[in-house]
Amino acid sequence: MASQRVFPLSCVVQQYAWGKMGSNSEVACLLASSDPLAQISEDKPYAEELAEKLHLQAPQHYPDANHKPEMAIALTSFQGLCGFRPVEEIVTFLKKVPELQSLTGEDATEQLKQSMSGGPEAVASALRNCFSHLMKAEKKVVVEQLNLLVKRISQQVSAGNSMDDICGKLLLQLHQQYPGDIGCFAIYFLNLLTLKPGEAMFLEANVPHAYLKGDCVECMACSDNTVRAGLTPKFIDVPTLCEMLNYTPSPSKDRLFTPTRSQDDPYLSIYDPPVPDFTVMKMEVPGSVTEYKILAVDSASILLMVQGTVTATTPTVQGEIPLQRGGVLFIGANESVSLKLTVAKDLLIFRACCLL
Repeated sequence: MASQRVFPLSCVVQQYAWGKMGSNSEVACLLASSDPLAQISEDKPYAEELAEKLHLQAPQHYPDANHKPEMAIALTSFQGLCGFRPVEEIVTFLKKVPELQSLTGEDATEQLKQSMSGGPEAVASALRNCFSHLMKAEKKVVVEQLNLLVKRISQQVSAGNSMDDICGKLLLQLHQQYPGDIGCFAIYFLNLLTLKPGEAMFLEANVPHAYLKGDCVECMACSDNTVRAGLTPKFIDVPTLCEMLNYTPSPSKDRLFTPTRSQDDPYLSIYDPPVPDFTVMKMEVPGSVTEYKILAVDSASILLMVQGTVTATTPTVQGEIPLQRGGVLFIGANESVSLKLTVAKDLLIFRACCLL
């Protein structure tokens, strides 16, 4: 194995409670397609094909000292929360949703309103204060106010009234999944993005976010650190989250990350974020192409077959490596790989690497 530079990888999946059930999960389907011995249980969820101070304070929850920027590229229509909304939007929600203002408090709400006439530092300070008041609100009070809001929205919807101006449909969906969860109120502070297939969002370290619905390819820095405060069955650490977040507001369009098209390869799109940790390449190859060459890069990389059936060959490996939907291939640095289509259907391939 030490001499091999290109070889297939066997993957495992996570069964987090928030994953989709059984064969409704894209992850489960990818696993079943790539591994004929895999058994998918229809009653189980499937998800995810697999900073220094936090590490020192709580190594059991933050196992390493690395930061964790990440990128999500939509495979289907994909909905997520990402980064703080412009303050004007948050203030509008505070006016329209009295249940929310009951949790942030009058003083923090007024400070946020006043900050709109100040500079970036005043805005960030006021936003931090207001959001922290929300997240640290007493659990009993959160449940009471959330129930009041759910009741109000449900009554209005039943009467035929639209509640889109306060994200009523989304609030009800989140409350159904996570009843009484403080994270339901986060939709009024964070940008709501709906991505089309191929669109992406990039999340710098310390940017608050939540993935709500849909399938995506996710790539991140090598870190196990995630600080959570809501909409999750996992460990929650509200004080650390409120302390560490980036409180710079921005419109939702600023959170979209646009890939560049390769000048040398008409089928290649490159998602190259402003961090040295990773780059993602997306290859969409029409089924009419009989052979496609994966060009060498100066770092090791991992290839994921989302659609298509091919055989892979490389100058340094004897024989062919069969790859189909769900297959994963390790490619050593400076190695090129040729893919021969064995079925004349379009390929969708993602490659994670570092452009050194």
